Amino acid sequence: MKKYVTVLLLLTCVLLFGRESRSGRAIPDLKIKLLNGKQTSIHDLLKDGPLLIDFWATWCKPCKKVMKHLDRYHQAYGNHGFKVLMINQDTPRSLGKVKSYIRSQKHTFYVGLDPNQETAKKLNGQIMPTLILVDRDGTIQWRHQGYVPGEEVEIERQIRIALGLDMQSDSPDS
Repeated sequence: MKKYVTVLLLLTCVLLFGRESRSGRAIPDLKIKLLNGKQTSIHDLLKDGPLLIDFWATWCKPCKKVMKHLDRYHQAYGNHGFKVLMINQDTPRSLGKVKSYIRSQKHTFYVGLDPNQETAKKLNGQIMPTLILVDRDGTIQWRHQGYVPGEEVEIERQIRIALGLDMQSDSPDS
């Protein structure tokens, strides 16, 4: 019971006071199993441009709230080579839930599966949501943990910086 209280307290703090940082480290070329049954790698997804990785679970309310914004950015900036990869951390037994949730929301971003949190551990993404923005060269440019409404503005700003776009033009929120 103490362990659950500690974890809940930690998650609450992160959600209330989301952490962000710039990294500058190269991202490893990890293999990702996709929800559609195919397999890809992080470097394959980076071939056309920047990639935003987000770790999430079906039970995570802040994760679901940020998803609609990330899907909008995936669509709006896709013509610039930008992609979003949502890496789910639900257990293998919850796979049906993951599929039905994504279908019901009609999200278009890539959905990866990480039921044993192997990818999350390698990228320090165990706290959800954790967003990691990687430039085309494979360098981590920005990371952020937690989400409260309004932070989507900063997320989009970071995406536009990674794409080299002026903040005043072609914004999906304009």
